[in-house]
Amino acid sequence: MMAYSEDHIALAAEYALGTLDADERAQVETMMSVDKDFTAMVGAWEYRLGVLNQMAGSVEPPPELWDRIRTAVGHSEPQARLVLPEAEPPAAPVIVEPAPVVDTSNVIRLSAQARRWRNVASLTSAIAAALVAMIAVGVYQPDLLPDRLRPRPRTEVVEIKTPSASAPPSAQFVAVLQKDGGSPAFILTVDGASRNFTVRRVGAQPEPGKSFELWIVSDKLQRPRSLGVIGGNDFTARPVLSAYDPEVVNQATYAVSVEPEGGSSTGVATGPIVFTGKLVEAVPPATPAPSKAH
Repeated sequence: MMAYSEDHIALAAEYALGTLDADERAQVETMMSVDKDFTAMVGAWEYRLGVLNQMAGSVEPPPELWDRIRTAVGHSEPQARLVLPEAEPPAAPVIVEPAPVVDTSNVIRLSAQARRWRNVASLTSAIAAALVAMIAVGVYQPDLLPDRLRPRPRTEVVEIKTPSASAPPSAQFVAVLQKDGGSPAFILTVDGASRNFTVRRVGAQPEPGKSFELWIVSDKLQRPRSLGVIGGNDFTARPVLSAYDPEVVNQATYAVSVEPEGGSSTGVATGPIVFTGKLVEAVPPATPAPSKAH
């Protein structure tokens, strides 16, 4: 698109606004007939100003308005007959020297430009005010807007998750940790699915300044691995067995050693092994119920 002067841009805006006189409108229409880019610029201004026309509905003036107009211009009563004054005798001609001609074309042109840009500035302010008003009305009272300007209702899709059927219980494994067939010292319970374990203190009594530490022992591991210190409460639960293969967990031997308070600092058992045991399946995994034939 070619570059246009400020006068051309202002002419296009005023043409769309409808404030040009007959000569200026003819000038714009002539330019539009030969210049597609100028026609497009006029169309762009008409599009920007369209919001003003859309927000303003047609209003029929009340009948008494015309009576007030006629009264204001002095046409409410019958007009008296126009009488022309008698012509006076011609006076003697007076010879007046012609005044020097002053070129006012630049002044007229600057005045027209100033008027045109004042109109464009007012036009821009009106567009901005109309847009702000339209946005405010659309937010608080959208019913006041024409149908094509009303904001479309937003539909929010909410996914409703139906509660899934509870997972069937997994197998449960239990090991009684004791010494030489004596009374149970600890009971180790392992969940078959999550491999989380719980140690239940039964009869073991810690020595002063000592801690019980649980170990997993398997020929598939290079050495016994610590599962942590058994706490002083009745139950100690940990998830560390989830790092091991289920076959290792189910077939391993579990041992309890007596270590310095806080457990072994070397990663290997430093004290005597006092209790051992192996897991047995105490609760089998639940099998899903067969589906009913339809």
